[in-house]
Amino acid sequence: MLTIVIASYRYGHLAAHCIESILSQTKAPEHILFVDDGVGDCKHLPKIYPQVEYLFRENNLGTVENFQDALMRVNTEFTMFIGADNWFRSDTVEILTNEPADIVTYDIMCTGELLETHPINHERKVWGDTYWSREGGHHGSMMYRTSIGQEVGYSRNPGTRNTEEDLVLFDGMRRLGATVKYIDKALLYYRRHRENFIK
Repeated sequence: MLTIVIASYRYGHLAAHCIESILSQTKAPEHILFVDDGVGDCKHLPKIYPQVEYLFRENNLGTVENFQDALMRVNTEFTMFIGADNWFRSDTVEILTNEPADIVTYDIMCTGELLETHPINHERKVWGDTYWSREGGHHGSMMYRTSIGQEVGYSRNPGTRNTEEDLVLFDGMRRLGATVKYIDKALLYYRRHRENFIK
């Protein structure tokens, strides 16, 4: 039913934590695809986590092309991406797949040392971290119906500094009539750290 794609770019020192958070889910996803976008710092992982499928790119494709290629490899009903520097709450898959819509979005807990990479609205401090409400919005780790996602695809938002490929996907799916469900729980822990790709 669900493939989780773990995307890594210079996150080899953090990726095991992400994988562990998926393997320890109360309901396991059907497939886990780990993609290292041409860095080579994750080649130690297959020996530790052989149940994960790995794609080690020889050359860096960049965010948009990397995500698009990974998405087109998915053959389960639903897809979800996560950066290898982040992690999921242990009941995330169970909650998201309980009553799925075409797109399921949820809140984020931002943690770590970096300053904001972009403005966060509707935030509040919780236990020293920042709770980010995504009500009415999207994010890069939303769960979505694969067939609609593949029809739209990942592409760059022209005229922006960051690629915003997740917003382009979200908007494109909505234009095709995709239904959206919002869950008011922080299920993703978004880690700010010294090697964040977007600073």
